[in-house]
Amino acid sequence: MNKSAIIIPARYGSSRLEGKPLLKVLDKPVIQWVYEKAQQSKLADIIIVATDDKRIYDCVKSFGGNVEMTSTKHKSGSDRIMEVVSRHPGIDYICNLQGDEPLIEPSSIDAVIKNVIEDDKADISTLIRKITTDEADNPNLVKCVTDNNGFALYFSRSKIPYERNTGVARFYGHLGIYGYKRHALESMTKFDQTMLEKTESLEQLRALENGMKIKTTVVNFVPVGIDTKDDLEKFRQIVSKKLTKNN
Repeated sequence: MNKSAIIIPARYGSSRLEGKPLLKVLDKPVIQWVYEKAQQSKLADIIIVATDDKRIYDCVKSFGGNVEMTSTKHKSGSDRIMEVVSRHPGIDYICNLQGDEPLIEPSSIDAVIKNVIEDDKADISTLIRKITTDEADNPNLVKCVTDNNGFALYFSRSKIPYERNTGVARFYGHLGIYGYKRHALESMTKFDQTMLEKTESLEQLRALENGMKIKTTVVNFVPVGIDTKDDLEKFRQIVSKKLTKNN
């Protein structure tokens, strides 16, 4: 049986919000919020947190999650995930779910997994969402352009496409979740960094430059990634409001 895994890379160090996987919202650490979203996936056979920090390891163990220690020398989340995958020969499809996306929709996780399972042409899959022209001007929001079949042509921090003629373009922002066929993840972690990847600081460009196909799915939710104290407070307000509404 071909197994699908959600692997959540989690580091303690962060330049803007140190220790964010362990920061608590309503007495629950961020990493647990993410893990419990992953548990709602219908297509994942296993969920594993991949970390190089004993504090995160102990935290995940404390709420009953699966977690594995990895090397402290990895330069990217993909490398960390590949170390875990290498220990599990039965895993054929992998979802790289970021440990700071506690509001990710389980259906969106499944969309990423489904694309690499069902589409023979897709080496990798990811999510995009429609954005406004103003959002497209933000270099911190990665943009994506696709072909007519939903395969990524390019990702950029610049506004793409360039509007020579206004009122025609549709703009899409990229969400940092990936699905991989096993062979694609193995190849990604063996390729050298490419010129475009180094220029834009976007790892997915390494895949495109080496001829890999990245299938995209359009979703309609706005992610709340936790990178700053303000992000953490925004997430706290969202879940508190939902809890009050449900009660």
